[in-house]
Amino acid sequence: MRAVRFHTYGEPAEVLRLETAPVPEPGPGRVRVAVHACGLAPADWALCRGLFAGDLPRGVGCDVAGIVEAVGEGVTGVAVGDRVFGTADYAGRPSAGAADRAVMDHWFAVPEGLDLVRAAALPMALSTAYWHLARLGLDAGRTLLVNGAGTTIGFAAVQIALHRGLRVIATAGDTYAGRLKDLGATVTAYGAGLADRIAALGDTPVGTPIDAPVGTPIDAPVGTPVDAPVDIVFDTAPPNGALPELVRAAGGDPRRVLTCSDLAAAAELGVRDSFHEDPAAFTDEARFGHFPEFARLAADGKFTVPVAGTFPLDQWRTALEISESGHARGKLLLLPGVER
Repeated sequence: MRAVRFHTYGEPAEVLRLETAPVPEPGPGRVRVAVHACGLAPADWALCRGLFAGDLPRGVGCDVAGIVEAVGEGVTGVAVGDRVFGTADYAGRPSAGAADRAVMDHWFAVPEGLDLVRAAALPMALSTAYWHLARLGLDAGRTLLVNGAGTTIGFAAVQIALHRGLRVIATAGDTYAGRLKDLGATVTAYGAGLADRIAALGDTPVGTPIDAPVGTPIDAPVGTPVDAPVDIVFDTAPPNGALPELVRAAGGDPRRVLTCSDLAAAAELGVRDSFHEDPAAFTDEARFGHFPEFARLAADGKFTVPVAGTFPLDQWRTALEISESGHARGKLLLLPGVER
């Protein structure tokens, strides 16, 4: 079969290649699927650079949707021919989701009404967003600020929070500002002056856009808390120096801010980050227990992760270039069954 793999660590464009690889066996507790769609993410490029280093060669592509073609020992509740989505078992294996076939370690039925491309866009964004929001507290009636709501994780987080009854303030650019407002979020521009713009919201009705331009001056010294209508903050944006403003927006309390992206600044400011949360909370139930619910919502058109583009497997390098540019504006998916 074909698979996108790397044999040494380094920059993805230099070490990845499309090559012939053995068809993997599912093993106990696993299933193998014929891959219909595989999502790519910055985490894949981090693997190429040595994150979670392990035996080589290795593959990329964690998010997968496809048709079950083999079931491992001890697996129940799924049969050959079923449509499933979930995560590829990439650890310790010579290939992952970016291949004609993949072994999956977590999988869920794709409900009627949800196509396999949209299903493949869900796993990483849904799992990451839900886990972080649960750590902050998904309590109805609270106000959540999502910084970087135009990212796939941020867009998912806005929908999850709204579905759970939270009020949501979202920072986003023009690409997704309108869609986020339609969902029911209050949208403001990112950039300098963010905390002051949020403080100015007061009792602004949910869904009202805040149109102060990016670069609005900050009227208070950096680090001065503001009287903002924000209880908790989830930062999903690429590192851009926004964390001090997010702490201000949270009333000056860095423990009310959780980032999954700006780890270096988090350490300096005392902000919570993904890698320093309680490891006991990182369970399969916490990461995947909500998948059937949100897959059903996706099938009903009530939840989505935006898809920016789809590519045949042999065009993986084009997808990589778009991802590395920082301007993907949605999920990038490889479709192994589609030829150029």
